[in-house]
Amino acid sequence: MSGSGAVLAGLAAQFALLSLLAFGGANAVVPEVHRQAVSIHHWMGEQDFAALFAISQAAPGPNVLICTLVGWRVAGVAGALIATLAMCGPSCLLTYGVAKVWDRHRDAPWRAAIGAGLAPVAVGLVLATAYLLARAADSQWRLAAVTVVSAAVSWITKWNPLWCLGAAAALGAAGAFS
Repeated sequence: MSGSGAVLAGLAAQFALLSLLAFGGANAVVPEVHRQAVSIHHWMGEQDFAALFAISQAAPGPNVLICTLVGWRVAGVAGALIATLAMCGPSCLLTYGVAKVWDRHRDAPWRAAIGAGLAPVAVGLVLATAYLLARAADSQWRLAAVTVVSAAVSWITKWNPLWCLGAAAALGAAGAFS
């Protein structure tokens, strides 16, 4: 298999497996995507990954865009297509099959137990993503302060998080992080 073929196969295998682990959406597996792309395969650095994640969150559309952007960064358009299909395909097929069983057993007590067990898993995976991205983006104490303040404002108020993003962008444009 050629070098680019091997990379595409690696992307397909990685995202197909992560697709089946993404309880809570694609953001739940961002730490593993990061580990594979930055630490194991060295396809990009910490800052590049954080930038791709920021772009994927700022763009309209589903959270799975991070997978598309990682695939694009690694192997161009072919990588973007492979990563996206591998991330969406297996979980869609699994969901289709599970939904049939789930509906058939509406009144079964195990449904509530599964739901109660998966909820903390999803929350934990999403919190791991938040920690990883904050660690990657906060290379200075000022940036860490912006992260903490933004998280606090988002937690305490009902404001749209884009206000925090806009305020951080204004601070950056004013040279506060130079």
